[in-house]
Amino acid sequence: MSVDAGPSTSTPAVDPQAASVQAATRESLEDYTLRFAPRSYRRWGPGVVATSALGGIAYLADFSIGANIALAHGTLNGLIGIGVAAGIIFLTGFPLAYYAARYNLDLDLITRGSGFGYHGSVITNLIFASFTFILFALEGAIMAQGLYLGLGIPRWIGYLISTVMIFPLVIYGMKTLARLQVATTPVWLVLMVIPVIYLVISHPESVETFFAHTGEAGAGVSFASAMLAAGVCLSLIVQIAEQIDYLRFMPPRTAANRRAWWTATILGGPGWVLFGAAKQILGMFLAVYLISTVPGAREIANEPVQQFLVTYEQLIPAWLALVLAVVLVVISQVKINVTNAYSGSLAWTNAFTRITRRYPGRLVFLGVNLAISLVLMEANMFSVLNGILSFYANLGMSWICVVAADIAINKYLLKLSPKHPEFRRGMIHDWNPVGVVSMVLSGGISIAVYFGAFGDAVQPFSPLFAVGIAVVATPLMAILTQGRYYLRRTDDGIDLPMYDEDGNPSGETLECAVTGMEFERPDMIASAVPGPDGKVQYVSSLALATDRTGEHVLPKE
Repeated sequence: MSVDAGPSTSTPAVDPQAASVQAATRESLEDYTLRFAPRSYRRWGPGVVATSALGGIAYLADFSIGANIALAHGTLNGLIGIGVAAGIIFLTGFPLAYYAARYNLDLDLITRGSGFGYHGSVITNLIFASFTFILFALEGAIMAQGLYLGLGIPRWIGYLISTVMIFPLVIYGMKTLARLQVATTPVWLVLMVIPVIYLVISHPESVETFFAHTGEAGAGVSFASAMLAAGVCLSLIVQIAEQIDYLRFMPPRTAANRRAWWTATILGGPGWVLFGAAKQILGMFLAVYLISTVPGAREIANEPVQQFLVTYEQLIPAWLALVLAVVLVVISQVKINVTNAYSGSLAWTNAFTRITRRYPGRLVFLGVNLAISLVLMEANMFSVLNGILSFYANLGMSWICVVAADIAINKYLLKLSPKHPEFRRGMIHDWNPVGVVSMVLSGGISIAVYFGAFGDAVQPFSPLFAVGIAVVATPLMAILTQGRYYLRRTDDGIDLPMYDEDGNPSGETLECAVTGMEFERPDMIASAVPGPDGKVQYVSSLALATDRTGEHVLPKE
């Protein structure tokens, strides 16, 4: 039976709260806001899910990031920094991606049971929401650059166009996004890869020029410069949350699809950084080529549309090169910003509903996210790109590294954190000091380092402080608290098994006493309110999220 098949024949009279939950359920048919992604909905193969997830990394901000790194720190320092950042992002992203694909949860639901608690993860939701509108604004600014260059549209109007056009594309959820990403990926790859390959082959001297570039400092390899470059790249560590918004729709892992499942999970999850690092290096290369061949190009060398325009002009007439450069920018911006808008709206909705017990609708916060992004674009945040990303990196790394450390160390090594994820209200504590304290320590100290509180010599290494403190503090806090603040209860009052014989979340369904709708077993919990005949009633996690009286929440064990 479909999890959202509609009211059963025994549906009770619906009170206002039940009507609110039913409305939230219907609206979330394609995005599963606040919810576990049910097996009945997850009908895509691993390859489609991975392709959809990777479609979201089509953003051109990587080219700007790479260009800024090359101009400031030089090629060798930039390559070292990109390599260090990619390694950290891959290692921390792997456990998160595995949990999302295996248990079909978004990163907010994973965070709840991985050291933060039911309300504690609201903090991380706000961090993630800020990431989505920062990246949206960067990509929108890049699209406006293309529209200005190709069509002469003033940039402030371009910012508005790049924002408004995304709204109708994100009204629906995974089905629409999957079709969009799969359909546009081949065109995007051709426009991006082939011209760069031709440029390298036809101008082999450009490679030597690239490696000889030393940046503004004009010096050789510097560990401090490399770490400054790494700090900018590490700001993108939160991208794993957007990958997970797709990976949670992975099909159940079985013996038949095991290899394809693992390949898709790795490539669509932490594997995104391999493609991201490659784009950053390409951005470095194209920026160096631009400033070495075009007089006075330094001011525009970090604009992707300018980078690709010069590249295309090596192959085709100037007018066609301009057309294709604008087309590439538009496709890339649409591919990433539908994901930014979609994920941001989920994050805002999750946080608001948890705090107020009201579900205003995801589209409300879609509008909020787009409005904030537009304000940032109009404020010309593109001009201070490196500074914004370097500061934000400290917050993003603190969150992601704490959750990764909780899964890898506290769950699997120390066994102080429950191995299977838990996200349901009533089953976990509202606040868990393990994650909250560790993130405050990691983020607070690394930000202090970033602003020079411990001296200029230490300042470039703030990202390493964020990672190191998170990895050490998380297991230390679990040991100090002996894992007492993870689970509020160990029994959810339901006799049916949570997982099938392959270890996948069960597809069995139960009726929600609040709405009369059917939900799958992992999304359900026994109600503290007995039925009319004294039998156990069940409620969905969505109904519990909007239960303002708390009458259905089971008592603490």
